[in-house]
Amino acid sequence: MFSETFAALWRARYGDAAPPSEIPALTPFLRHRSVRDFAPEPVPEDTVRVLFAAAQSAATSSHLQLWSAISVQDPARREAITKLCGDQKQVREAPWFFAFVVDLFRIETAARAAGENPAGLDYAEFLVMGCIDAALAAERFTAAAEAAGLGCCYIGGLRNDVEGVKRLLGLPGRCLPVFGVCLGKVAASCRAEAKPRLSQPAVWFRERYDAAPDTAEFDRRMAAFYASQGQKADVTWAQRSGKRVDGSPKAMTGRAVLREWMEREGFSRR
Repeated sequence: MFSETFAALWRARYGDAAPPSEIPALTPFLRHRSVRDFAPEPVPEDTVRVLFAAAQSAATSSHLQLWSAISVQDPARREAITKLCGDQKQVREAPWFFAFVVDLFRIETAARAAGENPAGLDYAEFLVMGCIDAALAAERFTAAAEAAGLGCCYIGGLRNDVEGVKRLLGLPGRCLPVFGVCLGKVAASCRAEAKPRLSQPAVWFRERYDAAPDTAEFDRRMAAFYASQGQKADVTWAQRSGKRVDGSPKAMTGRAVLREWMEREGFSRR
């Protein structure tokens, strides 16, 4: 498992600057990184149930709890969802895999059973609420897992083929698969590192939004990180990120149809 000090992690995130103060109890939060190499040992279901208690303890807007998660453990079904997620090895090999879902179906069903009309679920607001709920729950789940000595990796590839995921998982309407989470014990061979982040002044503004934050210094820091990972250091973070948002079929990986699919499934109609 990972053991960097608070100061070392601060440098990894922000460069050479020393932390303004050290809070050792918060070191595990700075240690987060995506784990893609898992040990073959199982993670007991009792442990996972406790992690889900942490996830369900996250804040949820209006107590609606607009999320669900589906574990995929059957080998054939795991292989199928691996293919749907871009054939990523960590999806195939992790002891546990979960599909996190924005779930408006459950509240729609409960409201109708109580004699209420859930027409408001057509509004985009409830899609936003569901995305927030799912993200907060998953982050609590991941933070709890890391506190327990486990590793996680988020899988945005769950959105590559939402219709395929819907069929595989038997999702009803008003359920949107938003991301996956791999969970397991970290392999001894894992060399995942804490990635640099934008400087705080580039994301934390005082009183008013800054439309021209300095990202050039982040490009410089990322060049050194890319070189350490055996990647091209002369291709900047801005260039890499720009290609990710250029709207090309390669960048969108099948997700260009997401808006139309969501509307058909009952999301964001108004």
